[in-house]
Amino acid sequence: MVEAALILKVKLRPYSECLSLGRQCGMQASLSQCSQVAEFCIPLLEMMILLCGGIPFLWNLSGQISGRAGFGPEYEIVQSLVFLLLATLFSAVTGLPWSLYNTFVIEEKHGFNQQTLGFFFKDAIKKFIVTQCILLPVTSLLLYIIKIGGDYFFIYAWLFTLVVSLVLVTIYADYIAPLFDKFIPLPEGELKQQIETMAKSIDFPLTKVYVVEGSKRSSHSNAYFYGFFKNKRIVLFDTLLEDYSALNKEPSGEDGENEETKSKTKNKKQGCKNEEVLAVLGHELGHWKLGHTVKNIIISQMNSFLCFFLFAVLIGRKELFAAFGFYDTQPTLIGLMIIFQFIFSPYNEVLSFCLTVLSRRFEFQADAFAKELGKAKDLYSALIKLNKDNLGFPVSDWIFSMWHYSHPPLLERLQALKDAKQE
Repeated sequence: MVEAALILKVKLRPYSECLSLGRQCGMQASLSQCSQVAEFCIPLLEMMILLCGGIPFLWNLSGQISGRAGFGPEYEIVQSLVFLLLATLFSAVTGLPWSLYNTFVIEEKHGFNQQTLGFFFKDAIKKFIVTQCILLPVTSLLLYIIKIGGDYFFIYAWLFTLVVSLVLVTIYADYIAPLFDKFIPLPEGELKQQIETMAKSIDFPLTKVYVVEGSKRSSHSNAYFYGFFKNKRIVLFDTLLEDYSALNKEPSGEDGENEETKSKTKNKKQGCKNEEVLAVLGHELGHWKLGHTVKNIIISQMNSFLCFFLFAVLIGRKELFAAFGFYDTQPTLIGLMIIFQFIFSPYNEVLSFCLTVLSRRFEFQADAFAKELGKAKDLYSALIKLNKDNLGFPVSDWIFSMWHYSHPPLLERLQALKDAKQE
């Protein structure tokens, strides 16, 4: 790793002021150590749950709770919802130590965390409640469709999940995300005019540009677009904008300052200049122009249809339920869990790898699109700044990277941009 750092300093000497290789190495080491422990402990916990009959136990407990509420065994959907609530609660509780360690140890150590403990728990509770408000009604309708759908229930179930996913994508940024972060319109000015001009030049139907106050929880930066048809919107994290981020401002010392977040000016983030922000958006809009979003939706729905079809084939096999401790009953929700989570596990790994390879290809194509817009030089410097701001390590073993990283390592992307930048 030391040799890689020395080589990197030579290759990126023109942008050496944008690199923090010591901190980047430290962040990578912290993440790797945490990941290794999690990859050992989480499967071990899952194995213990299976061997000790945790799933049948939780199902029986759900039956007892629903029974006390006046719902007998014939109300399988009610029992399924109680089971789902308990299972997600257990998952949230067991995942809490990892989340706390990641936020208040790793992120805190490397200057990313902006949350207090109170803000963290309030945010976690809010996320759990919002998740249940969506998950429970959707699951109940899905189970009902499966039960009344007859021989072709898998088609109706797939269509239902398709509609739900499209609705959630449509309403997320307008109604769900604002429950957790503050969204404000990008003020009138040069940057907004340039964004609108670039969008118009590629026929992107932009309606609004928002800035999200991501700095109140983390120093990480991001940008994305959302919406269907002629109603597209762009969202910029305030940490992406050099002139806008609260992390680049000196504390005012006013009494009205939000006490739930912490300003860490000692680790001030650089962000990107307007030209670099436009280059990043050129990359993001490239995903739209090249049809990457539509392609991902099509692939996702083809996979969803295949999974529901195979579920219809396998759901009647009693030996699958017996293998997980269900000898007398065959609950639909348990069947979904067994088949989608366990039986499809090898297939899911292969699919994940294929999607990772495709994602990397899409990233290179989006970078090439930004080059065609004349943004190669600005994207080159923006990628280095964002990599530094997010403490991403610029090099990686090619096999590990190919399997795990949906985005190519920094050096690979810079190499692809280098020729166009020099022209």
